[in-house]
Amino acid sequence: MTEVRIIPIAGVGEIVPGDDLALLIATAAGDALQDDDVVVVTQKVVSKAEGRLVPVEDRASVIASESVRVLRRSQEGMVISETRHGFICANAGVDASNIDGDKIALLPVDPDASARRIRARIKHVAGVDVAIVISDTFGRAWRLGQTDVAIGVAGIEPFVDYRGSFDAQGREMTATRIAVADELSGAAELVMGKVDKVCAAIVRGAPVHHGRGAAIELVRPPGDDFFR
Repeated sequence: MTEVRIIPIAGVGEIVPGDDLALLIATAAGDALQDDDVVVVTQKVVSKAEGRLVPVEDRASVIASESVRVLRRSQEGMVISETRHGFICANAGVDASNIDGDKIALLPVDPDASARRIRARIKHVAGVDVAIVISDTFGRAWRLGQTDVAIGVAGIEPFVDYRGSFDAQGREMTATRIAVADELSGAAELVMGKVDKVCAAIVRGAPVHHGRGAAIELVRPPGDDFFR
């Protein structure tokens, strides 16, 4: 049995555009970081550091500009749309929570690239080789409530692939691919919360495969998506 630990990284502080987010995370973590840890970082602080903030004056226009396609629209004005990344989410990921003043936050332009930059920077400043997962809160078709999922990945494969393995009854598995990057995101949210001002967490001991994975691999191709 594998034991998994989830360690919140407190004390990162409020992030503003231009901040060296990786340095702030590494400094707040101190000696807690170890090689092969997975550091989960919330999308909101990545967007803040990258300056992905715009005035809230015309939220509907901002959502439209961040969407390549609208799938559903509610009478209250919420939309379910597809972003340029291929994510299907509420309001194209545009969000005002935990943002000071009259700004709203957009998703990073390329969350996988953002994860790679944070990973490289942490290795440079702290001397440890960690993987990075950038998480965001998504709703789910057919289920109430939200959970955190991975929108950016660096240093691990986003899946644990059981295809070709055999179950306890000896049957070969042909379809099972566990979205471990999403599981890491949801697990980390348990210690980060939404109002506790903890924007990063260490997940240690998770059964991941280190490699050159990317969160974009988790997006189901439109031709295989029965729900669009």
